[in-house]
Amino acid sequence: MSAHLLALAARSAWNRRFVLGLTALSIALSVFLLLGLERVRADVRQSFSQSISGTDLVVGARGSGIQLVLYSVFHLGSATNNLRWSSAQAVAALPAVAWTVPISLGDSHRGFAVVGTTGDYFDHLQYGNRQSLALAQGKRFEALFDAVVGAEVARTLGYTPGTQITLSHGDGALAANEHADKPFTVVGVLEATGTPVDRSVLISLQAMEAIHVDWVVGAPLPGQRVSAEQAAAMDLTPRNITALLVGLKSRAAVFSTQRRINNFEPEALTAVLPGVALDELWSVTALAERALLAASVLVALVSLAGLVAVIAAGLNERRRELAILRAVGAAPRHVLSLLMLEGALVTLVGLLLGVVVHGLAVLLLAPAAQARFGLTLALSAPGQSQLALLAAVFVAGCTASLIPGWRAYRLSLADGLSPKI
Repeated sequence: MSAHLLALAARSAWNRRFVLGLTALSIALSVFLLLGLERVRADVRQSFSQSISGTDLVVGARGSGIQLVLYSVFHLGSATNNLRWSSAQAVAALPAVAWTVPISLGDSHRGFAVVGTTGDYFDHLQYGNRQSLALAQGKRFEALFDAVVGAEVARTLGYTPGTQITLSHGDGALAANEHADKPFTVVGVLEATGTPVDRSVLISLQAMEAIHVDWVVGAPLPGQRVSAEQAAAMDLTPRNITALLVGLKSRAAVFSTQRRINNFEPEALTAVLPGVALDELWSVTALAERALLAASVLVALVSLAGLVAVIAAGLNERRRELAILRAVGAAPRHVLSLLMLEGALVTLVGLLLGVVVHGLAVLLLAPAAQARFGLTLALSAPGQSQLALLAAVFVAGCTASLIPGWRAYRLSLADGLSPKI
């Protein structure tokens, strides 16, 4: 009997395909919104977590660990203070430390962050599943005014090895902040990583010092100019850096080393585990994530309410049809099951359509999201959380269909065959 009811429910829904199709479309849009938010949430977290791997500690001046990681790794926000170069050397000399990569930030190039570092940046910085940086074109910086650009910088600005560029102090909002007297030559282009490295211009620490030798407190010295040739002949040992990426010989020593750095006497320092800092960040953003999810759930509930309204509104027109089914032997429970199956079919079609639209949107929007926001959207099978959302919508659709089904269940046979005029 169930197979016959299912076939009858499908034919009945097909006869009212226009109205039910609009209802299925609204369910599909709500499912698309639910899956889209969940996909973006998961991919944002994955993109952040994969931006730096293999680094055990990030060390900076005393302050917020979240702010330190966001600025030094993701180039978001600004540093509260710098740490002395002597302190960075002392951290590098600790017995448990295997390697360090200094980071100096603060300048930009046409909206992209300029990162002062050393050749160890290419050797030790890893992303994703312990993947190392690789050059797509050219070589690493060697000369003082050499620069290596990320994949997105090269793609957006059309840079290739040999291109001449100039850097800007700060965000480059003022033309007076341009380091125009000390141009750089692009010598290398990195392969795409899907991380902030793609949106970076890499130069040496000495080059970062060279472009600031005639600057004091964020402004050029009036009446004093040091040419590129003169700067190259000076002692360009850095006095301060923004942060220090640290790799340990053994992960077992991470907490003892962190405690030792946090208790560093010559200077107040903060050592933070990148993963712990990101977990704290997610706890901060959890409220906003729940609010977006709640809004999506409300949209889904409105769509399901529309499903109930459409089926209930059609009951008056279908009273004779339902009464005839009762007359040929259908029990009240069969009528209830019929309407519930119709609602379940409409909900299922909406779910499948929403999944398909979500997949197409990921395929079409992934390149733009990568280029504009550095967010890697990956098309994959629904995860556990997404499957739970789909199951919840389907169960809610079936449950909602019980409301008009119960009303049809209570309609009497005589009421259907002798409707009031």
